[in-house]
Amino acid sequence: MSDRINIIDTSVCLTDSECIYHYGNDDIIIPMKVLEEIDKHKKRQDSVGSNARSIIREFDLLREKGSLQNGVSLGEEKGTLYVSRVPLTEVPPDLNKTDPDHIIMTAALIQKKQNPDKDIRLVSRDINMRVMTDSLGIESEDYVENQIIEVRSDLYTGFERLMVSDWDIDSLYEKGYLTLEELDIEDAIEENQSIMIYSDVNEKRTALCRHKKGNLVKTIDLNKKGVWGVRPRNKEQVFAFDLLMDPEISLVSLVGRAGSGKTLMAIAAGISQTIQDPFKPENEPIYNRLVISRPIQPMGKDIGYLPGTLEEKMHPWLKPIQDNLQYILGNDKATLEEYMEKGIIEVEALTYIRGRSIANAYIIIDEAQNLTLHEIKTILTRVGDNTKIILTGDVEQIDNIYVDETSNGLVHTVEKFKEYDIAGHITLLKGERSRLATLASDIL
Repeated sequence: MSDRINIIDTSVCLTDSECIYHYGNDDIIIPMKVLEEIDKHKKRQDSVGSNARSIIREFDLLREKGSLQNGVSLGEEKGTLYVSRVPLTEVPPDLNKTDPDHIIMTAALIQKKQNPDKDIRLVSRDINMRVMTDSLGIESEDYVENQIIEVRSDLYTGFERLMVSDWDIDSLYEKGYLTLEELDIEDAIEENQSIMIYSDVNEKRTALCRHKKGNLVKTIDLNKKGVWGVRPRNKEQVFAFDLLMDPEISLVSLVGRAGSGKTLMAIAAGISQTIQDPFKPENEPIYNRLVISRPIQPMGKDIGYLPGTLEEKMHPWLKPIQDNLQYILGNDKATLEEYMEKGIIEVEALTYIRGRSIANAYIIIDEAQNLTLHEIKTILTRVGDNTKIILTGDVEQIDNIYVDETSNGLVHTVEKFKEYDIAGHITLLKGERSRLATLASDIL
């Protein structure tokens, strides 16, 4: 055996089916109880079920190379994988013999007893399990392979402040753009990054623009009518509308706290580009339909336990979206129902998006922070020609136990697409729902 032995918990296997190959030449031990727990999830129709099935197949392939009980090599410059049994007589009296977590922790205790000169680590996504393991005198750690950033504050905001001369600001308002070359900016600026330039003479003299292929272009002029009657209340919302209304951008991600307006703005921009805008009758619709969805937590969970048709089952999950739609349409429920009957507005169950190819559509995926990297990839690969997709979410409010604020699919998308010109991102900082909602978000 190597100098370090990793005991892998069920939660890790269900997060990443290739987790056993991410520990170099360290040895890996999978307690038998982990295999039993994985088996319970293999029929799920979400990423957890997919990972369960994939890692079971991987174990079966390894089994053909040798005995899992005696150890099978994971490959060149890799460690050895063992599947170990845990006799119930070895479970300490203060642990529960029927609790899978306690049996898995016992496997770590056995390894520590048998290999006192080795570094024994239990790897788990379960915070409480790591705390309990530490109380037993065993080192434990989180599985970090899927983390795209170290901490939430590292997430790309899509926004930057730049000091320029007073003349440059005049030039931007006059021409509508400035070149990075004439500004002599050496710092790297991402494509579609939102920029607030301010005067070196007077910091209160500012202008809002966006980086587009070497130019700082003035943001869209929304005038007093806004987008379908929805007007931005702060600079981040101006930047958001600038991205949402640009047909050259195929992917927009909006991250912000509850009440920051991300869903409302996404829907308003979607309606204005799908239906003839009464506020701007000169603008022709760009897309044939507006498709809106959000994860049923967890994504792919069977919703058959709710009575009624698919639409009736989805109603509790999609009511917040319908509230926003009704608000934008002037609380006209009949008009909303008419658009939905004609297929211009679709409220889609995210569970069933796999296998579809959605073209000529404006797609909004709300609460995207609850999606895994695999689920986000599944959604983005459904996008057809002339389709724009909007991901909205709050990375502070995650309900999916298999992702966190540094590893969910939304933050992966933000970080990996930030350098491409077909994508744009902005983080919304201020709550605009109401003074009470903003205060509650800050102090509670």
